[in-house]
Amino acid sequence: MSQVMFDLDVLRSFSTGIALGSYARAADRLGRSTSAVSAQLKKLEAQAGTVLFRKAGRGLELTDAGETLLAYAHRMLELNEEAGAAMRGVDLQGWVRLGLQEDFGETLLPAVLGRFARAHPKVRIEACVARSAELRERLELGQLDLALAWDAGDHPPSLHAERVARLPLQWIGPASTDALDASWWKERAQRGHGARKSREPLPLVLLDAPCPLRDIVTRSLDRAGVPWRHAFTSASLAALWAASSAGLGLTVRTPFGLPSHVRAIDRTAVGLPALPQMSLALYRAQANAEAPVGRLATLLLEAVRQHVRSDPAQLH
Repeated sequence: MSQVMFDLDVLRSFSTGIALGSYARAADRLGRSTSAVSAQLKKLEAQAGTVLFRKAGRGLELTDAGETLLAYAHRMLELNEEAGAAMRGVDLQGWVRLGLQEDFGETLLPAVLGRFARAHPKVRIEACVARSAELRERLELGQLDLALAWDAGDHPPSLHAERVARLPLQWIGPASTDALDASWWKERAQRGHGARKSREPLPLVLLDAPCPLRDIVTRSLDRAGVPWRHAFTSASLAALWAASSAGLGLTVRTPFGLPSHVRAIDRTAVGLPALPQMSLALYRAQANAEAPVGRLATLLLEAVRQHVRSDPAQLH
């Protein structure tokens, strides 16, 4: 049986069409004719030896085989790009100081730093995890080159911010609602949405002040006439996840990086107010940074946007 050698150029057309939702737009993006892209897709199905698309209204959608191949296409194209970057940047040297919030430390940091280190082994990276206000302060003091943090809209003009995404805030509780035995939760779950307001205050699990999320949450509850109380506060996001998982109360975060022992709560089921979105920004200490800083910034942007695209619930 002959070995299949997938064409990376064809895989790029395939993945671009899915990302853009149209192979006509993909042809325009890639500088090809629509017929040329169609021929590539036929070649890809022939190489795969199975049907990759099926009709869905006026368009196409992927079969199970198509979904599987798309996942491999992303990995193969990413590896190809990494190899090219390694060849171009094999002599890249320097030092990059990166700051991240806890939300992104476990989700992004290992993959991004691993990919960067393989491509640029002579560049030294120092990474720290802290809250947004501290990260922006360290950037101002010249202690960081890059920081991925929530944008409160009040950053000083000396910092150069690029919006990465807008993510919805969600009420977060334990993965199993059986763990949340607070009287407020039981009362609201029994009454349902539209029942008279509970007299029991909502137990909140939030980060210590100062924290912009604390203000957003409490203002939203006050406007909705929902009484609340601080059930647990901590400087650590991991401690918030533990407290929420144990059922001490509800917390509020975006869907980015939620651990498996917590989940988003259906706010309408218990009469909680809607929450706004948060802007995620990549801050740079200098607009025109040195090459190592620019390369790491590119990888971070790619990783965040890919993560958001992979989870439709996070799209704004």
